[in-house]
Amino acid sequence: MASDSEKTSLKAWVAVIGGLFGCFMAGMNVHVTSAALPEIQGSLSASFEEGSWISTAYLVAEIVMIPLTAWLVEVFSLRRVMLVGSAIFLAASVACSFAPNLATLIAIRVIQGAAGAVLIPLSFQLIITELPASRVAMGMALFSLSNSVAQAAGPSIGGWLTDAYSWRWIFYLQLIPGVLLLAAVAWSIEPKSMQLQKLRNGDWLGIASMVIGLGAIQIVLEEGGRKDWFGSEFITAMLAIGVIALLLFIYTQLFGRRSFINLRLLAGYNFGVASAAMFIFGAATFGLVFLVPNYLSQLHGYNAREIGVSLIAYGLVQLLLAPLMPRLMRWLNPKLMVASGFAIMALGCYLGAHLNADSAANVIIPSTVVRGIGQPFIMVALSVLAVSGLSRQEAGSASALFSMLRNLGGAVGTAALTQIVSQRERFHSERIGEQVTLFSPALQERLPGDPDSAFGLNEWLPAQAETLARLGAHIRHEAFLMAYGDAFYLSFIALLACAMAALALRGHKSS
Repeated sequence: MASDSEKTSLKAWVAVIGGLFGCFMAGMNVHVTSAALPEIQGSLSASFEEGSWISTAYLVAEIVMIPLTAWLVEVFSLRRVMLVGSAIFLAASVACSFAPNLATLIAIRVIQGAAGAVLIPLSFQLIITELPASRVAMGMALFSLSNSVAQAAGPSIGGWLTDAYSWRWIFYLQLIPGVLLLAAVAWSIEPKSMQLQKLRNGDWLGIASMVIGLGAIQIVLEEGGRKDWFGSEFITAMLAIGVIALLLFIYTQLFGRRSFINLRLLAGYNFGVASAAMFIFGAATFGLVFLVPNYLSQLHGYNAREIGVSLIAYGLVQLLLAPLMPRLMRWLNPKLMVASGFAIMALGCYLGAHLNADSAANVIIPSTVVRGIGQPFIMVALSVLAVSGLSRQEAGSASALFSMLRNLGGAVGTAALTQIVSQRERFHSERIGEQVTLFSPALQERLPGDPDSAFGLNEWLPAQAETLARLGAHIRHEAFLMAYGDAFYLSFIALLACAMAALALRGHKSS
């Protein structure tokens, strides 16, 4: 194994580390906005549900572009794809800071997500292709570490910038890692000639059906709750279009001669199980990263800086644990590490599933710290198990699929958990409201005196209206606490199921 490491050149390590800067940028872009989301929503007059588009627009654009990464590399070369993608990503980041309204910000986030989509799978691919087998686990640990640093630094820095200046400043944080990425790629990766003739042979039907299908399904998830789900002809039509388009996409990739991504990799036992687990992992991780700041802001009045401080420990614990993962993988069975990671994350969600009026940072911080402890176990070991047995020729499709499913899970999870909170809040408000009526003796005792009292009718009516308004706000507050608890509990069940499924993975065979 030592001879393997000796064959790894300086340029290979610089290429890998440069790719990790790209991974860091993509992770930072998600987490740096988390602490600022309530401020962004307020500044742009967006509701809680509308605000979820700020995250999901970026994720959906990434999902659409990630599967195309391997094909784009074949056409334009890895060096050009990374350089152009990074440059557009940086330009879009700056443009986000000037967005005058929600629609413009969402449109720019789509461009930013599409450009940044190449960074994660190519970072993953560089680890597999540039490093010897004996160093892949270390590369995966660095991959996890870059995400952990983004998660540790993103919310705190983003919260501080938002509180001290404005949420618009958070998008400038991408500039420094972006410049480092451009320099590393330009120096370490050799230029190759383009093969533009492959554009004519591109699987344009597959690409179009994927874009339409994913976009339509995401619209259903995001807008369904606001439009009464299948009571809306628009939602029903979008669902039909999405399902038909995705079935066409699957058909073209499995049986078409020009398929741009190898979906057959999902038939591989380890890769298929690991990919399904990564989908759930992405749903829980990204979904809760969106919910927690909104919970602290909406129900406890936290500002952006306080939210950022509350989330520091979440990333910090991952930052401390990620470098230990390669050594742990030599001592422990990787599938047990994955199962343990999911079980620990499930425990973190369970801690957040029982919320009351006093459940602020005292509950959320322990919950997020426990989830943060579990994440490095999953990220490193699951990635290594997923690619075990795959050839280097399959690395491009494997990395694209794995990254796509993680982000697809994130987009679906964010939309689904947002809708769950909204729907369950209405449900709990109705149930509580059934027990609190104007004819309830307990309520009558708390209302101001009768209109014939010394107060008089003019004082009695406003006093009653004010009391009822406060009561309505209190009922809604309690309903939201229960709704957020339901979202945490659903995540707990899904992650616990993944912990059990991880035990069915086959052991990693070292090469």
